[in-house]
Amino acid sequence: MAVYTEIDDEQLEALLARYDLGTLMSCKGIAEGVENSNYLLVTDRASYILTLYERRVNRDDLPYFLGLMDHLAAKGLPCPTPLHDREGKALNEIAGRPCAIVSFLSGVWPKRPTAKHCHELGIAMAKLHLAGQDFPLQRRNALSVDGWRPLLEACDGRADGVRPGLAGELRREFDALAAAWPETPGRAGSRPLPHGVIHADLFPDNVFFVGESLSGLIDFYFACNDYFAYDLAIALNAWCFEADGAFNVTKGRQLINGYESVRPLTDGEVHTLPLFARGAALRFLLTRLYDWLNQVPGALVKPKDPLEYWKKLTFHRQVLGASAYGIERP
Repeated sequence: MAVYTEIDDEQLEALLARYDLGTLMSCKGIAEGVENSNYLLVTDRASYILTLYERRVNRDDLPYFLGLMDHLAAKGLPCPTPLHDREGKALNEIAGRPCAIVSFLSGVWPKRPTAKHCHELGIAMAKLHLAGQDFPLQRRNALSVDGWRPLLEACDGRADGVRPGLAGELRREFDALAAAWPETPGRAGSRPLPHGVIHADLFPDNVFFVGESLSGLIDFYFACNDYFAYDLAIALNAWCFEADGAFNVTKGRQLINGYESVRPLTDGEVHTLPLFARGAALRFLLTRLYDWLNQVPGALVKPKDPLEYWKKLTFHRQVLGASAYGIERP
């Protein structure tokens, strides 16, 4: 979450007049994240999150995101629920930006995830994958393999300024992954791995806990239809590396065991997990590199270090099998 677009009292008053939320007590910008502008609204009834969707978010995707949150919340998954205004609309506009107000979830995100946190996340991720199976809308993953090339090309001329030789390494890595990546889910005649709705961005700051009990999943604005195991691979990257760059196999094992306690992985998913983990590392390296090289003036959030994911990618390139991530198979 972050604040890129400022709103004034008059704009906020006009927006809230469309809803039945009570009397506004306070409105405060939230300076975390990288994609949208977010505000914490507190009324005399409850707290809410107001999200303004910035230019990188395609307005045509918003019915998918908001509809998915409604769908998952109805299935019992702990996630924000979009509020509908007096006309039944979940999507509105403020300060020239599309916006939505969603329910506020209690809890905090773990600054130092434990193995128990990872286990809880695995359970919740599997439940999300199962709950989304009958969600009727579809959204292609715009940041899968075919979405990496434009990022690579946009960064190519300046990547070596971040790390000498990085541009060539990224080109070679992209070529290798593109050649090995499984067929796109839904392609005519393909027999893909299990797939459906995935979150695609379950980093620690998008998962709330009360103690070590998971209380909510937030920020569904990268959600899409893709491989379930790819979602798991993203989480392995985000949760299971220590500050020194070492992979914590105990956390990996707990994440996977939690997931498989709800939805066991197929043999094909196990086999493909190292490739997906490598691809997820490249995906976040490229998006972070792009943001590092194209910083937004005045934003209240600093871009994240892309070289963190270079170190993770280096680890995945040396992996020989899924056992490196803690998967236990006879």
